[in-house]
Amino acid sequence: MDNDSKPLALIVGAGSGLSASLARQCAAAGMRIALAARNTEKLKDFGAARLYSCDVAEPAQATKLFDSLDRDEGTPDLVVYNPSYRARGAFITLDAEEMHRALMVTAYGGFLVAQRAMKRMLERGRGSLFFTGASASIKGYAESAPFAMGKFALRGLAQSLAREFGPKGIHVAHFVIDGGILKAGGDPRAAARGEDGMLHPDAIAETYMSTYRQHRSAWTFELDLRPWVEKF
Repeated sequence: MDNDSKPLALIVGAGSGLSASLARQCAAAGMRIALAARNTEKLKDFGAARLYSCDVAEPAQATKLFDSLDRDEGTPDLVVYNPSYRARGAFITLDAEEMHRALMVTAYGGFLVAQRAMKRMLERGRGSLFFTGASASIKGYAESAPFAMGKFALRGLAQSLAREFGPKGIHVAHFVIDGGILKAGGDPRAAARGEDGMLHPDAIAETYMSTYRQHRSAWTFELDLRPWVEKF
């Protein structure tokens, strides 16, 4: 089924922060919302959004997600890939399984979702695919090699897809979130960093939405979002 009455946004790796802000702004723009996460219990307050349980690092589950979406809602107009997995620690003592999980969720899952989304968007001749990056997309930090490896790989995937599919009508964009995102319900980091030391999720979501609305003659590929005052 392909319901064209309203555009459809699929947010993968949904949670209570940036994803929630994106969902609210997409809904305010008149879009239908689908949310995918490993644990959908945390998403039950998202109103009319359709929820899907999915571990994006598993090919069969990524396929099931899009097959279910085909049946329930149709092809998404916008797909946002948010998942990541952090494994911290001194490089010499890093656990190999934790490293593997970080790469699977942050990068391989992005590939699986992108491939399934692209097949459908190409059939329709339009669509937008957005990837959420981080400071680690452009700079590796000490004792954070797994996160940097995953985010660097995701950025490379986005660059390649933008060049391959932009001429075919698919807008691919990568967002470098270069700083801490303010958490809802009080964030202990905010006091130390100051009023302008953290990114507000609603402000980030506004940037995603303005990018989604761009005319294809002036598509943005990459945006670097950071706090006005850096205290970290």
